[in-house]
Amino acid sequence: MLLAFDVGNTNIVLGVFKDGKMITNWRLETDNNKSADEYGMIIGALFQYEGLSVKAVKDVIISTVVPSVLYTLQHLSLKYFHRKAIVIGAGIKTGIVVKYDNPKQVGSDRIVNAVAAHAKYGGPLIIIDFGTATTFCAISEKAEYIGGTIAPGLKISSEALFEKTAKLPKVELEVPGSVICRNTINSMQSGLVYGHMGMVDYIVKKMKKELREYSNDDSADVKVIATGGLATMIDSGIDCIDHVDKMLTLEGLQLIYEKNKKVRKSDSKAEQERCEYGEETF
Repeated sequence: MLLAFDVGNTNIVLGVFKDGKMITNWRLETDNNKSADEYGMIIGALFQYEGLSVKAVKDVIISTVVPSVLYTLQHLSLKYFHRKAIVIGAGIKTGIVVKYDNPKQVGSDRIVNAVAAHAKYGGPLIIIDFGTATTFCAISEKAEYIGGTIAPGLKISSEALFEKTAKLPKVELEVPGSVICRNTINSMQSGLVYGHMGMVDYIVKKMKKELREYSNDDSADVKVIATGGLATMIDSGIDCIDHVDKMLTLEGLQLIYEKNKKVRKSDSKAEQERCEYGEETF
C-alpha cells in the first residue's frame, strides 16, 4: 500500500492507496508542535480503526506547503514505515512543464493538483483550490503550468475581519441566503461568501480569456476544476465551475508515485532514495 500526505497550512489530508485505488482517507489538523511519535500514534489508531495493517504500507509520498512539518513526517516515515518518503519538489518527475519565472516558487500542492487534473480532465484547464489561500492555476493542453493567482482564503478573510475590527464577531462560514441582511452575522457571512463567489467568477472569466490567447484558440473549451474544503459551498452559488473534485491532490500524489517508483532504489534497510531528473521536470 501507498500512504500519501497532503500537508496544508490548516489540515493534513492522508490517503491510503492499494493497487492504485484509494481505499480510505483522513483529515488531521496541521500542528507544528506534534512530534513524529505523536503523529505515528494517531495514524496507527486510524489504521487500526479501519482494519488496516501499518506493515502493509510499502511506500510514503509527501506534498507539503509547511516546511516545519516536513522533517517530522520524514522522521515518521523512517521510524514507523521504514521508508525514506518521496517528497514533492525539485528532482521529482511529474510530466508537468513549469513556465513560472522561478519554478521553485510554485507550491508543491499546485503541481500535484495539475498532474491529477490534466490526467483526469485534459486541458486547457483552470484549477481552483479553496484552502487557507484560494489559488487559481492555469494549465495548457500540453500539460504546461502557465501560472496563476493567489488570493486570501475564506477563513483568512473571516479571521482578519474579526481580529482587525472592534465590534464584529467571529462567524461560521455559511451561505446566508441573501445580500440584504438584517443582522450583523448574516451581513458578514454575505460579504465573505458572496464576495468570494464574485471574486472566483471574475478571475475565472479573465483567466479563460488569457488561456485562449495563450493557445491561440478563441474557441478552446477551458474546463474549471475546484478542490479543497470549501469548494462545494462556493460552487453552489456560481456557474463557472465544471467539476468539484475533493480528492484531487491525493490522486495526484498517487499518479506522481507511479511515475517515480520504478527508479527508486532500495538499500540494505529497505529505505528508498529519490532520483534526480532533468531541469524540465518539477
